[in-house]
Amino acid sequence: MVKRRFKYIYGPVSSWRLGRSLGIDPVFRGRGKTCSFDCIYCQVGKTRILTDKRKTFVPTRKIIEEIKTLPPLKLDYITFSGAGEPTLAKNLGEIIKEIRKIRKAKIAILTNSSIIYKKDVQKDLLLADFVIAKLDAHNHLLFAKINKPVKTIKFDNILKGLKEFKARYKGKFALQIMFVKENKDYAGEIAHLARRLKPDEIQINTPLRPCGVKPLPRKELDKIKKFFKDTKYVSIYEARRKKVKAISEKDTLKRRGKI
Repeated sequence: MVKRRFKYIYGPVSSWRLGRSLGIDPVFRGRGKTCSFDCIYCQVGKTRILTDKRKTFVPTRKIIEEIKTLPPLKLDYITFSGAGEPTLAKNLGEIIKEIRKIRKAKIAILTNSSIIYKKDVQKDLLLADFVIAKLDAHNHLLFAKINKPVKTIKFDNILKGLKEFKARYKGKFALQIMFVKENKDYAGEIAHLARRLKPDEIQINTPLRPCGVKPLPRKELDKIKKFFKDTKYVSIYEARRKKVKAISEKDTLKRRGKI
C-alpha cells in the first residue's frame, strides 16, 4: 500500500485503548504543539503555544478532503488527538458532523479535560461515541506540577466540568490517569476522586514512548492497580494490540508521538 503525506490525519495506529485507530489532528499548525498543558510526560515535546482559547486551526474542508482520499480501511475508531489539545479546535463539532456523513467508524476524542467546563466544548464532545478524559491529580498543586497548565485553568473547574459532562453524556466515558514518579504516591487519593466521577472505564497508564520522564515499571503499576480493584479498569502493561498497517508516512506518525 502506497503511503501518503497527510497533514491532518495519521495512522491507522494500533491503540491499546481503541484498537485500530485513525488519528485526526484538528489543531495542527506545522510548527510545534498547541495545547493548554505542557505536561512533564508529553510524547510530542514542549508546548510551543500554551493557550486555552478556542479557534479554528484547520478548516473543516481540509480534513474532510484528506479523509475522502482514504482507501477502504478496517477501523475501530476515528480518533481526535495529535500534537495538542483537540477541544481547542472551535470547529470540532462541525468536523465530527461532516465525518459522520462519509464514514461509519465510531468517533473517539482524547482530551486533557482542561476546558471541559465550557458549555460549547461539552456540546462538541457530546457528538462523540467515546470520550477519554485526563485526570492525573487529586488537587491543584499536583495538577500544576504534572500538567503545567496555562495559568487561567483551575483544577476545580476541571472537576466541575467532568461532573457536568458525565451527567449529560450518553456515550462511553473513560478517565485516563498517567502515573509517573510525581503522582504514584497519591494513587489512593486519585482513585477515590475517579470513583466519584463515575466513569465507564479507568485507564491506568504510564509513558512508554520516549519523553521527559521515565515510565513506572510493571511492578509499581501492579501496586497502583490495587487502588482501583473495585472499578472497571484497563492497564497499559496488560493491553492487547491489534495488527495495523499505517497508510501515512513514518515522519507523520513520529511528529505525533506515535512511534
